[in-house]
Amino acid sequence: MYPGFESIKYFYDINCYTNEDIQTYVELDAIDKAQYEKITGEEYPESQAE
Repeated sequence: MYPGFESIKYFYDINCYTNEDIQTYVELDAIDKAQYEKITGEEYPESQAE
């Protein structure tokens, strides 16, 4: 799937993507939660919906 981890991280690093954008890639199964944390430096936000 494009974009992959390296491309997503690159665009995040040059401020083209926000944390919300990266969260969307997790939801689309382009990356996993661990990769989200590697890219953003933050824990993946768990859904608050009930």
